[in-house]
Amino acid sequence: MEFSFPWPTSQGEWLAWSSAVVTVAFGLIFLFAPRLSFRLLRLQPTEKHPEAVGEARATMSGFYLGLGLCCILLAQPMLYLALGFSWLFTAFGRIVSMLSDEGNTLYNWVWLVIEVALAMLPLALALGFVA
Repeated sequence: MEFSFPWPTSQGEWLAWSSAVVTVAFGLIFLFAPRLSFRLLRLQPTEKHPEAVGEARATMSGFYLGLGLCCILLAQPMLYLALGFSWLFTAFGRIVSMLSDEGNTLYNWVWLVIEVALAMLPLALALGFVA
């Protein structure tokens, strides 16, 4: 079996691929700079719980890197569908937080727009809105 890098060729593929690249970038930041990631997310691990940094390196980076790299390396519509719905549910969780946790802040609105955009890019391709 020969492996070749599936370079995007259409506008829809470029949109979905861009979302996957951003997802991988987030994963790399979580993996190699977890403390910076926590500061950007306005989270703070305590000295009593150093395993919080391990959570960023493992759970948070693992999801972003795993799904993002699979989308980039395999370029399959179902993987792009999974990426889009993952970002969409991330946005949904932020909306729930904004409504129930008194999180109606500019920070949350900015991240909501980013998450919805990252969801729409692969979903547009996977659902056939762009070719």
